[in-house]
Formats: sequence, structure tokens, C-alpha cells
Amino acid sequence: EQTNEFRVVYANEFDKYARMTYQLNYPDTHLDGRDIHAVSAEDIGEDIDVIVGGFPCQAFSIAGYRKGFEDERGDLFFELLRMIEAKKPKAIFVENVKNMVSHDHGNTFKVIMETLRDELGYTVEARVIDAKHFVPQHRERIIIVGFRKNTGFSFNSLRLPEEGPKLETILHPQDGTEEGDGVFTTKEGKVQPKYVLTDKLWAYLQNYAAKHKAAGNGFGFGLVNKNMISRTLSARYYKDGSEILVDRGPGKNPRRLTPRECARLMGFPEDWKIPVSDTQAYRQFGNAVAVPVIAEVARIMKPHIMALVEEEQGMPQARLFAA
Repeated sequence: EQTNEFRVVYANEFDKYARMTYQLNYPDTHLDGRDIHAVSAEDIGEDIDVIVGGFPCQAFSIAGYRKGFEDERGDLFFELLRMIEAKKPKAIFVENVKNMVSHDHGNTFKVIMETLRDELGYTVEARVIDAKHFVPQHRERIIIVGFRKNTGFSFNSLRLPEEGPKLETILHPQDGTEEGDGVFTTKEGKVQPKYVLTDKLWAYLQNYAAKHKAAGNGFGFGLVNKNMISRTLSARYYKDGSEILVDRGPGKNPRRLTPRECARLMGFPEDWKIPVSDTQAYRQFGNAVAVPVIAEVARIMKPHIMALVEEEQGMPQARLFAA
């Protein structure tokens, strides 16, 4: 969000479809579509007070501080470090999957925290937060926050509602109370038929689940109703929607969430524009952060950032670099 105090001066996104969505929703932000490896710190241009970023964890195979990142996805961590080292922001914000904590017997997380702390000199704190406090989805992510000086920041200041919302808050009501958009819903506000699973796919998913249940495995589909919360929305949701299927009642095939419902499930505002295909939209929302979680962490970071900005620059304006 752009405010009088914070403005995004540079963002980097390699995926062309994600760029379409980003640019449509944030037309005034300088969005660089190049591979981050080709971007120099000088390309960003301005001094940066906050760097926000994330990087894939599944590629890591840690053998040491600078070894084991042979996968091109894994070395994005070092690209983030490169920008932090060059721009020396007052604060950093890093998000990743919960499994990063235990990945490679904890070595991945250890390397990341020690590199930020010992090599770059940041005071860092980390916390796993479940988005279910804010949205009807079980989604655990680790948030790492760092400051160039010890400001006394603590995640203990987080305000996490004990009882989060249920799926009825994000599902299309289909009772005439929501105006249809003609895209995801009909003009009458009914979910478009294309989101209902075909007989063939529904039979396949049921047989697949039964097969794994018989083998003692937990694989299968996730059937939900309006009074529940969902599993984690993943980037593979476009394939069959199996992790979150909306129950339509006895004798009826379940349906996928519409992209608009996915946007709501991730906490995006109702006016968020979705210019891409359903496949790309599902990928984008499955890869996204839960907006209310980030907003809450930003809320408790803000006074610490502003204190450092005013102390070092004598001006209460922070600039943000998002990678």
C-alpha cells in the first residue's frame, strides 16, 4: 500500500502474468521484469529504507554458508542478500514457507539467520504465523524481520484474533445479495458452471483418495463447507482444485473456488483486479502472501522503522523496495 510515509520505489517480478496483475493494480510503481541476477543495486536508484522479499526454499541443499545453492531458485537468497548489502536498508522483511525452519535439519534456517545477523549486521527476529487468524485458511508462513540497529522490536506486539472467519465470508453467496460480475459469476450472482468438477474428474479424485486411504496414506481431496476453514491454497490449485473443494450438497459434484474467492481467501481487497486467465490467477493467489498477516506485521514494524528514519535522516518518509 502506498501512503504518505511509505512508497514503493522499485519492484521486481520475472513472471509476465504476475507483472500484468501487479501493474494493473499498482500502475505508479516502477516494476522491473528482468531476472534479478541482471539487476544491479544502482538500477534501483534511490536510497532504500525497507527491503521486502522472499525466495523459494524447496531448492536448498545446504552444505555450508556458500555451498549447496546449486539450484537457480536457491541462489535467489544470495540475490536478496546482495541487495541488502548494497542498499543497507534500515529494515528488512522476509517471508517463506514454515518448512524452511526444519528444512535440511534446520541448516537452511540457521544459515539464513546467521548470514543476516553476522555477515550483514542485522538484529533479526522470526515467527511462524498462521493466516487462519485473519482469513478462513490454514496457512503457516515464517516471517523474518530485521533492523540495522536493535530497536527493541518484538513479535509479541502482534494482535492475532483468536477466532478467525469461516469460509462463508469469502464464498459467493449465490442468493441474490451479491451482484454478478459476468466473469466468475453469472449476472444473477450464481457461480459459473465451469467451476463445478466434471463427473470424470470427481470420480478420479474419489478413487485416488480411496486408494491412498487403503494404503494408509493421508492423500486426498479437501471438501469444505461455509462453516469451515480451508487447507492451504497452493500454486497447483489450477490443476484440479483438490485441496479446497466446495461441497454443493448430496448428489452434486463439488466445485473449485473461483479466482475472486481465492483473492478473498488471501485477504486481497474486493476491488483487486484480475486480468489474467483462471490458471494464472490460481497460480498467483497460491503463491501470494496472506495480506492481513503482512499488514499486521507491518503495523508493529512501522514505529521502529520511522524512529530509525527520523534519527538518521531527520525526515519522516520511508521508501520501500520489494523483490
